[in-house]
Formats: sequence, C-alpha cells, structure tokens
Amino acid sequence: MEKNGLAKIQDEIEGCIGKRVILKANKGRKRTTTREGILEEAYPSLFVVRICNQFDSVRRVSYTYSDILTGTVEVTVCDEEKRKIKIS
Repeated sequence: MEKNGLAKIQDEIEGCIGKRVILKANKGRKRTTTREGILEEAYPSLFVVRICNQFDSVRRVSYTYSDILTGTVEVTVCDEEKRKIKIS
C-alpha cells in the first residue's frame, strides 16, 4: 500500500513542475514554517522547490515524497484560476 501511495504522490508532484506551490513544513516542537515557491525539479526520491524572498535571494529546499506521506510536509499547488489543490 505504501509503494502505491508514494508512486501516486510522485506522479502528482511531477505533473505540477513549474507551478507555484505553498509548503507547510513541521519543524518539530510545535514549530511550522510556511513558504511559497516554484516547484522546480522532481527526482526519483525527492523534489526541489525554489523559494524567492523579499531580499531578492533565491533559496532551494528539497523534501522527500515520504515527507508528504507522513504529514511532515503539506504541499498545496496554486493554479492559474486561483484554485488551490492539496497533495496528500
């Protein structure tokens, strides 16, 4: 069952490359961070999101597909029509 879940999540992420996403990551001890960026790359075991902030610096963060499966990271894809689609 878990392999099917990971494969499904990986397919959904690969289909959203180049789109704007909102990441909500659990950093432990009741700390969460919310970031907005562009889904840049998808590899067999992880995906990369490019984050631009107000200081004009570019940062890339990577997460594994199992982070989404376990709920450590929530990914929300923002479409052109202002719709938001949650990947889980």
